[in-house]
Amino acid sequence: MRLLFGIVLGAILTVGAAYYHDSTFAVPSATVPARPIVNWDVAGGLANDATRAIRNGIGGLFSR
Repeated sequence: MRLLFGIVLGAILTVGAAYYHDSTFAVPSATVPARPIVNWDVAGGLANDATRAIRNGIGGLFSR
């Protein structure tokens, strides 16, 4: 149980740190263009695809 909690906590901290960095430090300036760590549009699309696949898989388990 502690292992699962650690994995979830680590994922949340990683995504939170990347979001904080992108929203705070990756602002464009006159000399340096903005370079975010994460392309949030792509990350959101992948998360939606994964959620949809999990829901379809779980729904298939209960429809038998």
